[in-house]
Amino acid sequence: MADVELRHLRTMAAIAEEGTFGRAAGRLGYTQSSVSQQIAALEKAVGGSVFDRPGGPRPVRITPLGEVVLAHGRELLAKSEALADAVDRFRAGNGRIDIGTFPGVSNLILPAVVRRLLDEHPGCDIRLSEVRPESPHIGDLDLLFFDGRIEGDVESVKLFDETYLLVAGAGAFPDGPVPVPLLDDAPMVAWPPTYHQTWLERELAGHGGRPRIVFRTTGHETILAMVRAGIGSAVLPWLALRGTGAWSDDRLRVHQLQPAPARETYLHWPARRTRSPLAARAIEVAVDAADRLADQM
Repeated sequence: MADVELRHLRTMAAIAEEGTFGRAAGRLGYTQSSVSQQIAALEKAVGGSVFDRPGGPRPVRITPLGEVVLAHGRELLAKSEALADAVDRFRAGNGRIDIGTFPGVSNLILPAVVRRLLDEHPGCDIRLSEVRPESPHIGDLDLLFFDGRIEGDVESVKLFDETYLLVAGAGAFPDGPVPVPLLDDAPMVAWPPTYHQTWLERELAGHGGRPRIVFRTTGHETILAMVRAGIGSAVLPWLALRGTGAWSDDRLRVHQLQPAPARETYLHWPARRTRSPLAARAIEVAVDAADRLADQM
């Protein structure tokens, strides 16, 4: 069995899928004689025929021995592809990096990270995926942004503390910081009870503020539109408000809360996996971008 090669297994799989040696040769870019030679070498290695060859244009039929070889061969081919993928990830410049993220980071930190990596390594492959906040898991990701620590064998760096702010109609609350208990029974517009919204409402309640949610909707801009319309106030994270013009809108007032709910944002990576130069550079750029962002908070 030592003489079985991946190219033999790849050729066998192509024949099984295409039905004939000729079509498999065309798909793989080989001559038909080369395909026949590879199958002959495979059959010699395993000690029997892997295909019955009826001759002519009729499709070949895989033998019982061939079924066994093909089943295990496909597993080996999958592992070979995984190995090639892992090597591609590691190569700086033409490598791949998989990053888990969430909307606030996607909008305000990742653009700087992606721009810098593409400038420095034009051939790199950057893949982003949204993280489920209720079950963050690093898995095969190279990096994972998350507002909090995650369990597992990971290393991390804290990027910043993101404060939640009260956005209300002009004159709805006295100027300056607003004590959380003043929100008790106050009308409020909020997100549906997502993971983060549930956390926020629990934090407010823990400090004596149980607002009366009069309307729930998705989208920070939509929530701000409801506040402008006088439906209620809203408590939103700083990242969500940045760039909305809420501070310069005469119809709105942005207040600090006392105490202010805040989330810690971290960047995580696998602890026992060798970081590629591309991943290491992404960490440096993300920390730099986060520092500049934190200076504005």
